[in-house]
Amino acid sequence: MKNLRTVITAALVVALSSLGLGAASAAGGTAQQCTGTSGAAVSTTRAAAQPVTVWLAGDSTMANPGSARCPVGWGSQFDALFTSDVTVRNQAVGGRSIQTWLYEGNVSSTKGSDGECRLTSTAYSARWQAMLNASTGMKAGDYLFIQFGINDSSSTCPRHVGPARYRQLTTTMVQAALARGAHPVLLTPVAAITCSGGTATRNRGFVNETFAVGSATGAPVVDLHSLSVSLYNSLRFCPHNGDYGSGPVGAFFCDDHTHFETYGAQRIAGLVAGDVRRQNLPLAGHLR
Repeated sequence: MKNLRTVITAALVVALSSLGLGAASAAGGTAQQCTGTSGAAVSTTRAAAQPVTVWLAGDSTMANPGSARCPVGWGSQFDALFTSDVTVRNQAVGGRSIQTWLYEGNVSSTKGSDGECRLTSTAYSARWQAMLNASTGMKAGDYLFIQFGINDSSSTCPRHVGPARYRQLTTTMVQAALARGAHPVLLTPVAAITCSGGTATRNRGFVNETFAVGSATGAPVVDLHSLSVSLYNSLRFCPHNGDYGSGPVGAFFCDDHTHFETYGAQRIAGLVAGDVRRQNLPLAGHLR
């Protein structure tokens, strides 16, 4: 009898041990399943940000450089200020007013009775048509930065643009961006360096016109004209003896008073990015 109890007791111990191991294994499987579910949730909440394209439209002060060292437009330095989910598409072209940029090759050298350069065709330039393309152009969530107003001040065609025409064409570009769900951003023209004694002075037109379009359409305005003049004063570019090829001015500008060396372009791009952040535009969330 004693031997029988011993055998039964041993059998119970083995059975109970097996049950314990099974329970522990089951518990471990449940824990693994919970951990897996939690990891999936974390993965979902950390989904990658949607890519954004920043389109730039403007003149040589914004344009990508050619083969020469100078000039370097500030738009060529803009991409480096953003995270990798932002692509900058710089469509700025040297020597263009807003009208010759929009209607490349279709602006005549004569003025009409309204004082504006005549259009030989209302067909848009290839660059603007590409930006309007539903498949490859501006899409919802993109940005369009518009900066003209330097070549537009010419008194002769084809570059001349009057104030009313400037407002009209800028509004056209803003509305095209809005219609595609993109965000237009207007910029007043970047300043050249001119001095009155020891003070850098304002020297560009179309500032009021740019603000007027911003007010009428709700598009934010980066007052790059004022920002650049303030920067020149902080860097003490004035007084200036007219030698644009040496000293602090020579390191910032090409051998003129308008176009930028790489360093100058980087500083101007920084001004634009800084104002995007100051105005708390959604694009600021993509700045480094």
